[in-house]
Amino acid sequence: MNIKERLHRILATIPEGVKLVAVSKFHPAEAIEEAYNAGQRIFGESRPQEMAAKAKVLPKDIEWVMIGHLQTNKVKMVAPFVSLVASVDSDRLIDEIEKQAAKNERTIDILLEVHIADEETKSGWSLSELEEYLNTGALERMEHIRVRGVMTIATNTDDEVVIRRDFKHIQTIFEELKPRFGEAFDTLSIGMSDDYPIALEYGSTMVRIGTAIFGHRIYN
Repeated sequence: MNIKERLHRILATIPEGVKLVAVSKFHPAEAIEEAYNAGQRIFGESRPQEMAAKAKVLPKDIEWVMIGHLQTNKVKMVAPFVSLVASVDSDRLIDEIEKQAAKNERTIDILLEVHIADEETKSGWSLSELEEYLNTGALERMEHIRVRGVMTIATNTDDEVVIRRDFKHIQTIFEELKPRFGEAFDTLSIGMSDDYPIALEYGSTMVRIGTAIFGHRIYN
């Protein structure tokens, strides 16, 4: 089965209104082009250098989503073109995105990454840290950032009970934060290749799927 066939098989399982981020990290531009020619327009990358290199050679109407941890000193590499930074996990990163967005005379959409998994290695705000930051009012003063929603990665486990617990938790957080940000706050990004059908049950509006579309990574 080729990329086009795998992509269409995934799309057939996703309800209307749910966005598919095709996670293209570690795959060559040719693979992205094949998915693009099959109709896909949103692609997720985790390394700024890789994203910037691909953006130079691929169609300009691609929406690039930064899904990996983004270091503050690398924001300037993606600020001119990135569609969404889906992994915003600190006030320092927010400040730098605001700074670089202003330099590029853009408004950059972001998702707040919340850590709810059982693994310490996962990145993201703890709920208490996020609430403390939001209560400072700093985010409301940002003129070049638009907060679109929240993102998390569920615990890496085969235990469906744990996965459902994680997704229910982030769904509750999403609903609680909605009134603070208004209509633009419309994105709950949960679900990857192995668990996205469960994520859809908990209101996911954006799934991030790589292996099920592109196969295993080509390079590191």
